[in-house]
Amino acid sequence: MLSTVSILAACGNSTKDSSATSESVRSSESTKATEQTTESKNEKMTVKEKVDQTIQSMTIEEKVGQLFMARVPEQNQVADIQNYHLGGYLLFDRDMDGKGQAEVKQAIESYQEASKIPMFIGSDEEGGTVSRLSRNQIVSPTFESPQALYQKNGWEAITNDIDRKAQVFGELGIQLGMSPDADVSTDPESFIYDRTIGMDAAGTSHYVKLSVEEMKKQKLGSTLKHFPGYGNNRDSHVEIVTDNRPIEELRKNDFLPFEAGIKAGADSIMVSHNIVQAIDGDRPASISKPVHDVIRSELGFTGVIMTDDMDMAGLADFISQEEAGLQSLQAGNDMILSSSYSTQIPFILEAIKKGEYSEQQLDQSVERLLTWKVELGLIK
Repeated sequence: MLSTVSILAACGNSTKDSSATSESVRSSESTKATEQTTESKNEKMTVKEKVDQTIQSMTIEEKVGQLFMARVPEQNQVADIQNYHLGGYLLFDRDMDGKGQAEVKQAIESYQEASKIPMFIGSDEEGGTVSRLSRNQIVSPTFESPQALYQKNGWEAITNDIDRKAQVFGELGIQLGMSPDADVSTDPESFIYDRTIGMDAAGTSHYVKLSVEEMKKQKLGSTLKHFPGYGNNRDSHVEIVTDNRPIEELRKNDFLPFEAGIKAGADSIMVSHNIVQAIDGDRPASISKPVHDVIRSELGFTGVIMTDDMDMAGLADFISQEEAGLQSLQAGNDMILSSSYSTQIPFILEAIKKGEYSEQQLDQSVERLLTWKVELGLIK
């Protein structure tokens, strides 16, 4: 039998242990409550509050870097993210050639780990002839073109394809498929035809609306391209292209899918390098303020406007890369698709010092880009 003293001693120790345990539990519960309150506050922060908070902590150099969706360089991929504060990386064939899904995913993770602000990761995935994942056997079966999908199973095939892309992109860490193609083309001989739905303005508008709505549902970033519409014009990848159609034709035809996409909630619009005589006969659309004024004022678009690839001959044969980068921002673009960021960024920073590109306009573009990142779940 235990003595009275032993029993009392045991009870005393038990009381102390119980008290300590209770205190520990209370402390743990308090910590959890604090964490939950913090999480709750973060969840309650509006998109604008998250964006404003991020912008306030950024330097001018970091803001300018955010404007660039850069082609992944062959060297210094991680170092350039940190040195130039790049807003995103666009994957090309060389970034996937000979690799499997695991390697592509690992590379993307290394980019995100190196970046202070999460990056957009994009890949041209319209389907058919424009699908880097398909061309490099990263995905099987391949992503088919919109026309091939529609011929197989109508509009349901289009939405099912977007759902599948969302799953693949999610596994790899890609947010932007740089689609849908909003160009109206019914001529099989035209350059852009195979990349489109191949229908008239009404059919193309329905395709764009359906695509944007499904992409929004799947948290994929949407990009309407190539404003103000290619039509049956030649290929600006290889030459300077001039579009001579009257503005009435553009408004009644080519603008309609863009308007449908905007109403459906499109995130971004990509501007072509074509010289559109009816709006601005002197400059490629990508560096034309009148063209961007149409997007903002006439179509009422408030999201991200981006250039097509700066290396395309339609622009590169017209103006130097440094001047093109600056002039695209002065025209009203928020994001530049570029391989020449290492020279364009210092040129833009110098232009800010000279007052040739205002910090107010810079902040507006950064705000649009960060808002998109928050909405896609990149910025928590």
